[in-house]
Amino acid sequence: MWPLWRLVSLLALSQALPFEQRGFWDFTLDDGPFMMNDEEASGADTSGVLDPDSVTPTNSAMCPFGCHCHLRVVQCSDLGLKSVPKEISPDTTLLDLQNNDISELRKDDFKGLQHLYALVLVNNKISKIHEKAFSPLRKLQKLYISKNHLVEIPPNLPSSLVELRIHDNRIRKVPKGVFSGLRNMNCIEMGGNPLENSGFEPGAFDGLKLNYLRISEAKLTGIPKDLPETLNELHLDHNKIQAIELEDLLRYSKLYRLGLGHNQIRMIENGSLSFLPTLRELHLDNNKLARVPSGLPDLKLLQVVYLHSNNITKVGVNDFCPMGFGVKRAYYNGISLFNNPVPYWEVQPATFRCVTDRLAIQFGNYKK
Repeated sequence: MWPLWRLVSLLALSQALPFEQRGFWDFTLDDGPFMMNDEEASGADTSGVLDPDSVTPTNSAMCPFGCHCHLRVVQCSDLGLKSVPKEISPDTTLLDLQNNDISELRKDDFKGLQHLYALVLVNNKISKIHEKAFSPLRKLQKLYISKNHLVEIPPNLPSSLVELRIHDNRIRKVPKGVFSGLRNMNCIEMGGNPLENSGFEPGAFDGLKLNYLRISEAKLTGIPKDLPETLNELHLDHNKIQAIELEDLLRYSKLYRLGLGHNQIRMIENGSLSFLPTLRELHLDNNKLARVPSGLPDLKLLQVVYLHSNNITKVGVNDFCPMGFGVKRAYYNGISLFNNPVPYWEVQPATFRCVTDRLAIQFGNYKK
């Protein structure tokens, strides 16, 4: 029989606030490039990359009317611009055109900007892009073109591109070859588009060695096939996924973070998670699971599991931790189970024997 103090400790867990993971980048990405850390956002090694603020200007006299130009940064945001301004200094490395009324990118809009490193076009009205609009941008690494009216992935993206953020557009199809030649690309954010599983042509991601991919807030009913095998992070939250079948995750053995929260998942087939040996963080909150997914004790590096707001009615003593000692290499530092119909007084304290601290468990029926 468990000592009384252990039972009291378990009951205290039901009063704790919901677990908030520290040190991980939040799934909801910032709209602008100035709010995020490049290493976290793209996984890229930016050592040796040109820092726009550390370079002395060579042609600082050129600055479009109404814009602010400092060093090699040209900021033309929130000016009501209808088109890309002229007279941009050819040594510019960062061009900020967000929050304007630009509707089209023309052939010569970026002519001469061969040193441009980052281009920000967030929150415009862009619906048309000339096939050669990006041709002069031979050193472009970051393209932020979210919150526009695009119906397709822009053609002929620069081969130097590392990070593409194109969420909140009207894209319904990702054709084969659209990312051809983008060997440096390691981060794509394309959530908030009306993409269905049928919208991904076979081979759409061929040749890409992505580290990070987010297709959230779309219309997916299952995990897409043929995504890059190199992925470390895959975020598919806020979709309509109903189940995870045995081979859905077969290709993604390098994942260390998987986001599947806010879907309609009722079933995770036994053995599905065994293909993810390096997984460290798993988000399955706000789904329709009736039990804790099988296979969690076998994931030796798993540290964070979000299972709150499901239909889980029972938690078994071996649902999270392996039997025996020294089997699990990394102890849990976060398990959220709140807002489930679990009778927490029936859960044995030994269920959480491989958790670092009792405060790492969020239990009971807490509602924010």
